[in-house]
Amino acid sequence: MKKGIIIGIAGASGSGKTLVANNVMNSLGSEKVVMIQEDSYYRDLSDIPFDERTGRNFDHPDAFDHELLAKHLKELVEGKAISHPIYDYTTHSRKKETKTVGPHTIIILEGILILNEPALRELMDIRIFIDTSPDICFIRRLKRDIHERARTVDGIITQYEETVRPMYFQFVEPSKRHADIIIPRGGKNKVAIDIISTKINNLLEKQSI
Repeated sequence: MKKGIIIGIAGASGSGKTLVANNVMNSLGSEKVVMIQEDSYYRDLSDIPFDERTGRNFDHPDAFDHELLAKHLKELVEGKAISHPIYDYTTHSRKKETKTVGPHTIIILEGILILNEPALRELMDIRIFIDTSPDICFIRRLKRDIHERARTVDGIITQYEETVRPMYFQFVEPSKRHADIIIPRGGKNKVAIDIISTKINNLLEKQSI
């Protein structure tokens, strides 16, 4: 028997997915909600030389272990705990340790390609796409990768031109046709956050009947 609901929030890197997720969590009460990020499920590249890792396309669907992610989501909605992987962005590898994530009533799944993957889409009760201008996404990504992921400006620009931008138009942007709700202006769109929170509460009420 299903014991939880899954809310999928997709969009470009830097579109504001995490801000939307955090605002939804705050509106519902964080004790009910857990956020699972697709980025944590990057495939482990520790078995190849570091120089080769940095040249990989991290914006292609094949970069993610979506099979493990789908398995963990199924376990969470069934009321089970999971061993959530921890990804190290500076080394492009998974850490040996994991973190235990217990079952929650609401699971928010956030990531660039979650609506592109049929196996993930089928698990979602609500599918959301954050529609933000690509130039704003790039500026946000630039700031984040410099301050949080120890990347260089040249490296960020090269990655954006070679993989991030083309993969966005090939996979991410087309996936919004699968969305139930498309949100402009990201986490600052308070009306959209209120609508999503109301819908989630409605789902919770139906589930408790």
